[in-house]
Amino acid sequence: MISDVTTRSFDALNAYGQTQRTLQTGMNEAGRNETGGDSITSFSNVLGDAMKNVIETGKSTETKAATGLSGGGDLTDIATSVAEAKLTLQTVTTVRDRFVQAYQDIMKMSV
Repeated sequence: MISDVTTRSFDALNAYGQTQRTLQTGMNEAGRNETGGDSITSFSNVLGDAMKNVIETGKSTETKAATGLSGGGDLTDIATSVAEAKLTLQTVTTVRDRFVQAYQDIMKMSV
């Protein structure tokens, strides 16, 4: 049986690959999206969907942990869910740190 963490890792990898393909095929030489939108909107949608998934993961983990504390639930599912939540939190923290660093780098640039 493939663990839920492994499944989510594959989902994240597929989402990243799909985003890369969309950006590569949808951009023309001028940097504008050939479908009429712009890459900022696409990036915003991808980021919004990722945040929704993070929130859903947190809620699922809380529900499973509460079930486990009340004496129910499968211990393996609970442990997997907690590990997945930990990995998700680490990922979000890393992405946040990179955004902050990129912002700081941009602010240091001379115009």
